[in-house]
Amino acid sequence: MICAVAVLVFFIIVALPAITGLFTSVSADQAVEAGVEVEVNIPQGATGDQIASILSENNIIPDPQDYYAEVKAQNADMSLKPGDYRFTTLQDPADVVAQLVAGPNVQGVTLTIAEGLTVKQTAKRVEDVYGISADDFMAQAKASNYAADYDFLADVADDSLEGFLYPKTYSFAGTPTADDIIRAMLDQYQVEVDSLDFDGARATIKSRYGVELSDYDLLIMASVIEREALTEDQRYNVSSTFYNRLEAGMPLQSDATMMYVTGGAVTSEDLKRESPYNTYLNQGLPPTPICSPSLASINAALAPADTDYLYFFITTDDEYFSETYDQHLAAIEENR
Repeated sequence: MICAVAVLVFFIIVALPAITGLFTSVSADQAVEAGVEVEVNIPQGATGDQIASILSENNIIPDPQDYYAEVKAQNADMSLKPGDYRFTTLQDPADVVAQLVAGPNVQGVTLTIAEGLTVKQTAKRVEDVYGISADDFMAQAKASNYAADYDFLADVADDSLEGFLYPKTYSFAGTPTADDIIRAMLDQYQVEVDSLDFDGARATIKSRYGVELSDYDLLIMASVIEREALTEDQRYNVSSTFYNRLEAGMPLQSDATMMYVTGGAVTSEDLKRESPYNTYLNQGLPPTPICSPSLASINAALAPADTDYLYFFITTDDEYFSETYDQHLAAIEENR
């Protein structure tokens, strides 16, 4: 039984994929009307090409190459700031870059999504802050609505966005829609994981534990770690414990996966219930993530500590990691 960041945008002038696709310049036959106000959000940590893509897709810059040239001319590579902006279509690139250096020019209403929230809990936060019905948000929060724009959603289960609505503080001007909010969160997820070596992690985990996982599986593991560990240091040992159990052919036996079903405390009777999220009765990982994990938990899932732990018992005051069941029982007894 197992119990349980303001960053300046870094600008890179290379041809990388943008957040939702490669940018293209505006051609005359697209007949974009100049001077129409457009509000956009530049995610924290967005690369230079991701910023250019956002500006291009919203017809703010007529030609990305002119924008790049202006960034270089203003020596603005390291000075472009994230946040909410109001521009106009086909705006002078010099003015666009100057505004990005000056910082956001729109005062938005902030939305804080804590680490470890589910999509359902996120929907309630959105309703509380912006008045968007939680039911409407849930109806919009389907992977099929976004898979064409976000490659990382290709293999999700149950049409679920669980795990991908990145936990952070967001700011939206005016009256955002559920779609606006979800896209901002998916953009932020992509920015956060863009530099992580999922391929290397999968290879290491297969070599060390004999377990073959997909990128989606690693996100699922990260979500379970998020709900089981209380501190950043614990995450790597919790991760190691779960991988050791997978290697040994043992069920994860995570209370947190059944808490996803019950929505609260888990009883001994709950652990006997048939559910794909019951990791006492079922081998392997649950079918989807059980929350939106922090970057720390994702890192722990990708790089577990090297231990022989098979059990853990964590309280608000202490942590006990054990290699044998007898040691685990002794830890529980010590805390009665």
